[in-house]
Amino acid sequence: MASNHNTLTSSRVAIIGAGVSGLAAAKHLARHNPTVFEASDSVGGVWRSCAYGTTKLQSPRASYEFSDFLWHDRNNTAFPTYVEILDYLESYAKHFDLFKFIKFGSKVIEVRFNGEVEAPLMVGLGDYGNLLPGKPVWEVAVQTRDRNPEDIQWHAFEFVVICTGKYGDVPRIPMFPLKKGPKIFNGTVMHSMDYCKLEKEEASHLLRGKKVAVVGFKKSAIDLALESAIANQGEGGQACTMVVRTPHWVIPHYWIWGLPFFLFYSTRASQFIHDRPNQSFLRTLFYLLFSLLRTVVSKFIESYVMWKLPLKKYGLKPDHPFEEDYASCQMALVPDNFFEEADKGMIRFRKTSKWCFYDKGIEFEDGTTLEADVVILATGFDGDKKLKAIIPEPFRTWLEFPCGLMPLYRATIHPLIPNMGFVGYVQSNWNVRTAELSSMWLSRLMDEKFKLPSKEKMLDQFFKEVEVMKRSSRFYTNHCFSTFIIQHADDLCNDMGLNPWRKSNFFHDVFCPYGSQDYRFHQEET
Repeated sequence: MASNHNTLTSSRVAIIGAGVSGLAAAKHLARHNPTVFEASDSVGGVWRSCAYGTTKLQSPRASYEFSDFLWHDRNNTAFPTYVEILDYLESYAKHFDLFKFIKFGSKVIEVRFNGEVEAPLMVGLGDYGNLLPGKPVWEVAVQTRDRNPEDIQWHAFEFVVICTGKYGDVPRIPMFPLKKGPKIFNGTVMHSMDYCKLEKEEASHLLRGKKVAVVGFKKSAIDLALESAIANQGEGGQACTMVVRTPHWVIPHYWIWGLPFFLFYSTRASQFIHDRPNQSFLRTLFYLLFSLLRTVVSKFIESYVMWKLPLKKYGLKPDHPFEEDYASCQMALVPDNFFEEADKGMIRFRKTSKWCFYDKGIEFEDGTTLEADVVILATGFDGDKKLKAIIPEPFRTWLEFPCGLMPLYRATIHPLIPNMGFVGYVQSNWNVRTAELSSMWLSRLMDEKFKLPSKEKMLDQFFKEVEVMKRSSRFYTNHCFSTFIIQHADDLCNDMGLNPWRKSNFFHDVFCPYGSQDYRFHQEET
């Protein structure tokens, strides 16, 4: 492949991706005149590339906003559609004049490091504390849509912020035995990512009058099954079958036996009973004493869900506690009419631990079969593979060193990869807020308002977080901070020299949920 060997240096900072995290990073690093590389022709990330016609946010709009840019109708109780979210993100980019930084149609295909590489076994030696100052250490290879695909431009930067996220671009496809994969199937097989690319009429035509099987039972699978049921209303309509390996907890709304959901997990008081990193002996003692209370809270929520939704009727009651799904960011909000369609027979369920293809559809481990015309794989995405495609060795090997998860300090800095930040890779129930706080933190780090600890200390902090996640959920590899997200925000604030207790009085700080406005820092603080 040909390339332009004249390396361009247009700014100090490169940001890869212009989704929610990329926009937050661009706004807070604006003083450095960043260059934002976006492969598509618009902002929005997964809201642009991985949304269906029925896709909505799973929470009120006021919980999904930047601290300094409120929704114009934030008191609207209806959950916003993906179109409304895209409009909000575009308005945010216009308001803060971020489009001047963004190069659309610019796909990053490789990055190279020009500095010295230290071995991970040397983590105890020296201090990572300072960024490598004063010279470009990363070269970024960019393929642009308006040029010959063979013509690659190289750009040099001091710092690279990767905001491509864990979702989209690279689908996770199940492995199948020899001659039991999609090629043997006579119908249509596609991943949910490819379904998202269809126009509304194309999608309706694909589903209408077809026997559709949707593999999965997370949010995207639930939305897909509902779309299929809606497309098959009336004469000639066919039922959609969801192939479910592991049922996860779904909730109908954010009220549990008349109490707001935030009381159980989203206040300082509620998170006090949960495990967290770096807790004192007294806090550890309280955590052990409150184990029964955590179980009671989880059972209390489960009792309401089982009363409200027909999970038992359809064999969809999970085998694990509700708390494990919340702690691993796998809880989903089920659409109002989802189980109505199931009751009408338009959505069916088949639980299985193993399945494969045969010529007419899907074959299960017990030898039974399901005939299908269309099989849609809502099996998630491989965010690690997406990263490994552009990160060079030896850093590629270290992405998941040493325990299978990316060891991100403060959910942003990989201790073994110098001058590179990652925003949007650790999940929580505060995704916009976390991206914004991480970007603020990264901006102050680059401005040398504080220094990083040694590699050894950063890795130690990561290991403590992993141990908490392991104790909280068997699905800990989702890398989610939901049960200690307030502590995480406190840590970021403390690093930045800001007061982590954000509310006007102690009672509100302890018993009220935190919102975006709580992290709108005033001039005197910054």
